[in-house]
Parts: sequence; C-alpha cells; structure tokens
Amino acid sequence: MMPLWTARDAAAATGGSSITDWAATGVSIDTRSLATGDLFVALRGPNRDGHDFVAKAIERGAAAAMVDHEIPGLSTVPFLRVPDTSAGLTALGSAARRRGNARILAVTGSVGKTSTKEALRLALAACGPTCASAGGLNNHWGVPLSLARMPPGVAYGIFELGMNHSGEISGLARLARPHVVVITTVEPAHLGFFPSVEAIADAKAEIFLGLEPDGVAVLNRDNPHYTRLAAAAARTGAAEVISFGTHRAATVRLLDCVLEPRSSMIEAALPGFRVRVRLPVPGRHWVMNVLAVIAAVRAIGADPRDAAEALAELEELPGRGRRYELSWRSGTLTLIDESYNASPAAMCAALAVLSAIRPAPGARRVAVLGDMLELGAATERLHRELAEPLAATNVDRVFLVGTAVAALYDALPESRRGGLWLTADEAIPELLRFLRAGDVVTVKGSRGVGLGPIVERLRAESVRPET
Repeated sequence: MMPLWTARDAAAATGGSSITDWAATGVSIDTRSLATGDLFVALRGPNRDGHDFVAKAIERGAAAAMVDHEIPGLSTVPFLRVPDTSAGLTALGSAARRRGNARILAVTGSVGKTSTKEALRLALAACGPTCASAGGLNNHWGVPLSLARMPPGVAYGIFELGMNHSGEISGLARLARPHVVVITTVEPAHLGFFPSVEAIADAKAEIFLGLEPDGVAVLNRDNPHYTRLAAAAARTGAAEVISFGTHRAATVRLLDCVLEPRSSMIEAALPGFRVRVRLPVPGRHWVMNVLAVIAAVRAIGADPRDAAEALAELEELPGRGRRYELSWRSGTLTLIDESYNASPAAMCAALAVLSAIRPAPGARRVAVLGDMLELGAATERLHRELAEPLAATNVDRVFLVGTAVAALYDALPESRRGGLWLTADEAIPELLRFLRAGDVVTVKGSRGVGLGPIVERLRAESVRPET
C-alpha cells in the first residue's frame, strides 16, 4: 500500500517532531480496530488515556504513535511528538483536506445521515475514486480522523457531521470545508438540548459556515424548515440551493415510487432529464435518502445517471435496517436490526417497513421498541404519540424496553401489548417464548437503552448464516 503519512509529512502537518523515519498506511485512535501500518493517535477521553495503549498499538503493528509526552519503557518506539494529540489529529485532518484536489461533501440531518453518506459513497464511487468516513465517525474526533484517512488522490470525499448541541457543527464544517452540504431532514431528535425544533434547524444550518465559496446546499424541500434553512444558506454565501422531495418546486422531484417489502422503485425528475432507480432496500425513508444523494451528485458535478445505476447495489447497514433470515423452530424468522438508534421520525419509518412485510400465514409482525433518548421535556408526549402511527400499521404485538416507553405502553390497546421491561435482558426470555416460525420482528431503540443483546440473542438461537 502507498503511504498515507510519512514521518516528515505528519510532522510538518502537526508542528510535531519525529526522530525516526516511518510511513503509515492508515490512522487509528483505537487499538481494537487498529490495522497493521496505522499511525496510532493517543487521545485522552473522559474515561481513558490513549497513551496507556501505545505499547499495545505497537505490538499490534502500528507504524508509529502520536503522543504528547514521553512514555516510560518505550524509548525505541517510533513516535510523532506533538504538544497536544487532539490538536494534532485536527491538524492532520486539516492538512489532508488541503493537500488533495478532492471535491468534498458533508452530510448532516436529524435522521438518515449515515445511510445517506453510505449511499453517496456507493454512488460517487461509480464516478471516480471516493473516500468516506467510516461508520458514524461524525464528532470532534471522528471528523478529523476521517479527514486524516483521506488519500491525496481521491476525486470525492464524503464526511458525516453530527451534533447534539448548538455550536458543534460549525467547527466541524470549517475543518471539512465542503463544496456541497446535505441536510437530510430536521426532526425532533436531541430535543432535550434545544428549546424547539426551529433551534435544531438553526444548529444544523451551522454547516453552511464551512462551505467553500462556490458551495452548494442540498435541502429537503418537503421539510417544514426548508425555508429557514434555505435562508440561512443564502446568508452564509451558498452559491446555490438544490432541493429534493415531492414538492413541485424541488430541483430533484419525486415523480413516482413503488414500495415493496424488500425493494423500492423511484422515478425522479431533474432539470432536463429523468432518472429511475431500483433500490434493493425498502421504505419511503430510503426514497428520500436517495433523492438527496441524486441531488448531491448533481451538485458536485458528477453524473446522476451513473450514480442511480450504482445504487442498485445498496445494502442496509448493521443496526440500521440490516435484515436477517434466521432458522427458527422448524421454520424461519425474519429479523430487522434497527438497534443502532431511534427518534420519532426513525421509529415511524421502521414501523412502516415492518408493516409492509407480509409474513407467512398465521405468523405475526412484532416490534421490539426501546426508549428514544435526548428528547427532554417532550419525552413522555413523543413516546405516547407513537401509538397513533402504530395503530395505522399491521403490527400485531409490541414489546417495550426502558422507562420512557411506559407512556406508549399505556396508550396501546391491550391486544397489542407484548410486555414492558426495564432492560433487554429482562425482555429476552419472554420474547423467545413468544416468537414462532414465520414471524417478522423489528428491534429499534436508542443506543443508550441497549437493545443490541436482543439482536445478538435471536441470531445466536439460529444456526442459519445471515443473508
């Protein structure tokens, strides 16, 4: 592999020093996922200091370690010494952004950030060499790390920017300096940290502060905060606003979509032509994500038709809709893993997908739902209000895990109540007794509730490999 960073380049980028020569093919901040040849950056977190893991990083094949103080017993280790490792990582990301000619896209939004980013990665890879942030690396460490991993020869760089407080995105955006920004949608997620959804929209709009002079904003025309976001984009100097959605004024306008239990067909109009996309993933939320992708591809100057063709290979992500067909009691069980996170809009999208699936005769649609966190004073109301979209679905039974979901439990008809537990471990035995062959089960909740063990246990009960 070609070196991503040499000792000389990394020292120049960070203002650090290295007395030995080395070359790194990647950058890591975690020894658990570190690859041979990585530069290990010893960051200090709230609970751990990365300097305590330098020896392990070298043992696992790190090419060098970025540190801000000497480590006893490791005098022969190839070090990049900097005044502060967090600032050093940021400097490394900034240097990576400067040294190439990549067109940069940044994605944010209340829901759909990671899925849209991954769809953009797939779409733009059909148009040229592409780099994108891994997983949900979207915070004050994840963004500079993702930038630092960007090779100088790529044509497109795609980065996810996240926030749950005002003022967070502006710094990330100024570091990434995108040519195109995408705001998927604005919804009442993280409402516990904001006085209103309008304030969330304003915080998302901070992303425009990092736009390059010829930058383009890609916005959801169907979202009630579109006008507010478009005005913010204009105030901060966006050269153009491109919109997507069903609205007749949308630049990328949905003409038709057919939603099947395992796929979606989209026809969209762009200025001067139309595109058709057949997605191997279900749900109207995916339709909106893909409209955003097509709009962003157009904004960055690539061909939306090539991108649309590439999207036929789209896959759901683990924890964000990944589907498993499990061997279950002389039959099969369909498991949809949505356990990564949850918000009111994402809950409704997941329930709509579950409702559209046709289980085997006599089988049931089962929802296992956990608390939606960070909703503040609106927590009880927003959980209770999920009863209305649930009533409009074909979901047969609802199992609930957490404390906030008690409001939803009380609002459900008794025929749909599967049970209410404080933890996933308490819910698992009853869920295992209840599920039978042919059932379809969706597991969704905020990460802090910890529904992952339910997914792991259901998969462990099966001997059939995942599909």
